[in-house]
Amino acid sequence: METITLGNQVVPKRIKVDNGSEFISKILDKWAYENEVELDFSRPGKPTDNPFIESFNGSFRDECLNANWFFSLEDAQEKFDIWREDYNGFRPHSSLGDMSPNEFIGINENSPDSLVMTGT
Repeated sequence: METITLGNQVVPKRIKVDNGSEFISKILDKWAYENEVELDFSRPGKPTDNPFIESFNGSFRDECLNANWFFSLEDAQEKFDIWREDYNGFRPHSSLGDMSPNEFIGINENSPDSLVMTGT
């Protein structure tokens, strides 16, 4: 993934998004323009253009956005971080045989086919 550096932040040069209301806003469009980030929209009505993000978006909306009230940006960030840590570490994923990412890594980290860096 190509990235650009903005001050002390690294952002992708291109973001693939669907046509949901959160991605067609003038604010996001302005941010992307000002930061030279290309927004690559999927075709309207074609969720199969990017099924992985469609699945993630559904999980994020159901399990985090619809399940919480957000009282400030800081509160939202804290709740997003907690959800992300659970999703990326502890929550079972069907693509991993219903194991959590941590379980999958533990079982496969010593496999000769593993991409996990163990420092040895």
